Amino acid sequence: MHDIRAIRENPAAFDAALSRRGMDPVSPRLLDMDERRRAAIHAAETAQADQNRAAKEIGAAKASGDEAAFERLRAEVAAKKAEVAEMQAEAKRLDAALEAELMGLPNLPGADVPDGADESDNVEIRRWGTPRSFDFAPKEHFEIASVAPLMDFEVAAKLSGARFVVLSGALARIHRALAQFMLDTHVEENGLTETWTPVLVRDEMMVGTGQLPKFGEDSYRTSDGWWLVPTAEVTLTNIVNGLTVDEHSLPRRYVAHTQCFRSEAGSAGKDVRGMLRQHQFEKVEMVSVTHPETSLEEHARMTACAEGILEKLGLPFRTVVLCTGDMGFGAQRTHDIEVWLPGQDRYREISSVSVCGDFQARRMNARMKPADGGKPVHVHTLNGSGLAVGRCLIAILENGQQEDGSVELPEALHPWLRGKTRLGADGVLA
Repeated sequence: MHDIRAIRENPAAFDAALSRRGMDPVSPRLLDMDERRRAAIHAAETAQADQNRAAKEIGAAKASGDEAAFERLRAEVAAKKAEVAEMQAEAKRLDAALEAELMGLPNLPGADVPDGADESDNVEIRRWGTPRSFDFAPKEHFEIASVAPLMDFEVAAKLSGARFVVLSGALARIHRALAQFMLDTHVEENGLTETWTPVLVRDEMMVGTGQLPKFGEDSYRTSDGWWLVPTAEVTLTNIVNGLTVDEHSLPRRYVAHTQCFRSEAGSAGKDVRGMLRQHQFEKVEMVSVTHPETSLEEHARMTACAEGILEKLGLPFRTVVLCTGDMGFGAQRTHDIEVWLPGQDRYREISSVSVCGDFQARRMNARMKPADGGKPVHVHTLNGSGLAVGRCLIAILENGQQEDGSVELPEALHPWLRGKTRLGADGVLA
């Protein structure tokens, strides 16, 4: 959420920043609402002061025996009370309306974010690894002979409908090992704090990280009001919701492995084959809460943590900076990491790492108390996949596939598979 005071101080700069996201100017409307809100607050405060003054005079009139003055003042206090209540209600209504407007506006892009309309304008900043040359036509993950019997979409459709999958046997074990490998790497080598959080959250938590009120259709809500998390970003970031933390406690670096749930609204017809785009999937999520002055440095660090997982697994990837037209609602700057999928002959997103500045912190009222005793300021928040487990499984299967239908597994993963090195053509780990 944005600070109306900052908009008041430089409305032209605010509109110019939003225009980079393809939006029309909004500051005239916001400032008009703000002016009316402040006028209502001032009027309510003035009326309250008049009420308090008359209330004090009632006692004096009663003590002096001036019944006429007493009755006049009592009537005045009663009238003022109703007037104050009405004015306070109007001020509250205008305040809520302004907050709703601010809640619906995306974050301002960083100055160094490339301008653009869509993903075609994203800018590649580096590549790692060389895509493997195959002596045969590589298959997509669900077509590989050893994989197909262990990746059941028909049973999943019977159980739950489209965009679900049932993994079994060796494939389920590899999937589990991947998540364990990612968690252990982030904890032991990257210094993140492993965290286990709920997957059901309240409205306020979804508001805090920006999924609500604008993007409710992208998530699932239970009949009794909880939301299923689209990512552990929601729970990990909201750990500091409503808190004022000490400066010396920052940065806070969290990692969690959770089930994630997305309705995939608006994705009809996209990636309908295989398990690339599912309603239910697993992710190892990283979240950092930082000092405002170190968030960009932390963004680079988090990106390297995610890239490091792919490097250990020997999976070729590229990292791109998202342009203004492709960047998410709450982000100031986003790095997408795209892994090479030979079955599709293209790079596909496997992680997005974003710095949000104080955008989420304002929504959550999360602050930092400076060590020098200064006025508390909003913290900065960051989030990123470290990585999407299912997509990582896809990449391992497609990059490691052999002509006979078996799959050679990355050496880094062997310890988490008790020394097993390959998925045999018969679907058994060997």
